[in-house]
Amino acid sequence: MTKRKRGSGEGSIYKLKDGRWRAAVSVGWKDGKRVRKTFTGKTRHAVAEQMKVALRSQQQGLPIAPERQAVGPFLDAWLEDSARPSVRPRTYIFYESIVRLHLKPVLGNVPLQKLEPQHVQRLMNQKLESGLSPRMVRHIHRTLTTALQVAERYGRVPRNVAKLTDPPTAPRPEVKFFTIEQARRFLAAVKAHRLCALYTVSLALGLRLGEALGLRWADVDLETGRLTVRYALQRIKKDVQLVEPKSATSRRTVTFPAFAISALQHHKAKQQSEIQWAGSGWKGNDWGLVFTSTVGTPLFARNVHRQFKNILVGADLPDLRLHDLRHSAAAILIAQGVSAKAISALLGHSAASFTLQVYGHLMEETKREVATQMDAALNPVATQVATKPSERRVQ
Repeated sequence: MTKRKRGSGEGSIYKLKDGRWRAAVSVGWKDGKRVRKTFTGKTRHAVAEQMKVALRSQQQGLPIAPERQAVGPFLDAWLEDSARPSVRPRTYIFYESIVRLHLKPVLGNVPLQKLEPQHVQRLMNQKLESGLSPRMVRHIHRTLTTALQVAERYGRVPRNVAKLTDPPTAPRPEVKFFTIEQARRFLAAVKAHRLCALYTVSLALGLRLGEALGLRWADVDLETGRLTVRYALQRIKKDVQLVEPKSATSRRTVTFPAFAISALQHHKAKQQSEIQWAGSGWKGNDWGLVFTSTVGTPLFARNVHRQFKNILVGADLPDLRLHDLRHSAAAILIAQGVSAKAISALLGHSAASFTLQVYGHLMEETKREVATQMDAALNPVATQVATKPSERRVQ
């Protein structure tokens, strides 16, 4: 069967005398001559894929990527053109460090269009052998996958090869939290602390530390008992910024319990006293933050965390991270029978399914406890066994 001749603008593929294959695409005219872009490779399939990408870019009005553009320059461009404008500053710094320390040293000189799944899999294997944790290797894989999604969307590569590889399995970190009794002891221990309201609200609402530090009085309504998470505080070296929350669902309005309202009322009165004492030295007017230093400046997360650790030691409580107050909020609500959907909305998770991934084992334990309590209350056999005369005489 005779092969159909390619039409104008479809490009051409032919075999060279040395056995290699070449694809050519017309990119226009210059000085009265047709200008063509060529791609050379060992197989017909390889150059056909490159030509397909070039034609797609041409149809979308995009410049055809250089045949030999390497992964390193592409990642640099991705960081500046795509990542920096779209992610939070701390996330950008994390991406940049992964590109600089892990991706470019291994893959930087590989032509972007010749990047294969084997390259990516070999990179991950090398990183694991070097001693990096599976969790960190997964971060490397996710960063490369995100960058190549942009390359695929712009027609720079025919497929995202990182998606074809298997990142290592990283066990989810153990969730640690206060029991209800420990949470009560913690609230009693912080009652006289200057930042009592910060710790109380973090526990009551499961706020992330950045969300608590970025909370403004304009976002708190003490009369209705409602609070809106609109910002998170990020500190990059000496630069302090109020940034968008972690995700779209992290921007949320929640209702806080009476004991948290009381803590915030006391905190506001105390802050008014500090404003009067500082006078012209008060620096918090531009920020309007709920939780500040004694002169109104944003708090340092590390100082808040250090004070939290000291409180735990003084109250003889388990050694938890400050972020574990968020886990404690979820664990306490689960123990009270609150649904995963409601907990997800409170914590600002992307979906209730994620909440179940993190706290599902606690919910299963609660279900078993409920079943046991129901059995003890209504099962005639269990009731008879529990009330046998011989057992009632035991002291």
